[in-house]
Amino acid sequence: VQLQASGGGLVQAGDSLRLSCAASGLPFRDYYMAWFRQPPGQEREFVATIARRSASGITSYADAVKGRFTISRDNAKNTVYLQMNSLKPEDTAVYYCAAGVPALSARSQMSAYRHWGQGTLVTVSS
Repeated sequence: VQLQASGGGLVQAGDSLRLSCAASGLPFRDYYMAWFRQPPGQEREFVATIARRSASGITSYADAVKGRFTISRDNAKNTVYLQMNSLKPEDTAVYYCAAGVPALSARSQMSAYRHWGQGTLVTVSS
C-alpha cells in the first residue's frame, strides 16, 4: 500500500491550496480517507475524513477547519483531495493522508487508520 501526498508549499494568509493524495495497492473505494496534520512542536491532529463509496462520500471536519477546508475523492483516480481556502498561519503543519475503515465514532482518531502517506508541508505566512 502506498499513499503519496503532494501539493504543499509556502503561501500567504488568505490564500488557497489544494493537497492531493494518490493511493495504490488497496481497494480505494472501500476505504475511508482522511487528512491529519502535525503543526511544529505539536501532536498530530485530525483535519477531515470522507467515507467510502458505500456511504455516499459523507464528510467530517475538525472545528478549526470547518467552512474553510473541503475534502473530496475521485475513486476513478484513486485520489483524495483537500481544498484549503482562507488559510491562516495556524494552519502551518505537515499534512498527512491516511486510509482506513474506522467505526463511525472513531473517524477522527489516528488509531483508526491503518495506512499513512509521507506528509507534505504547508507553510502559511502572515
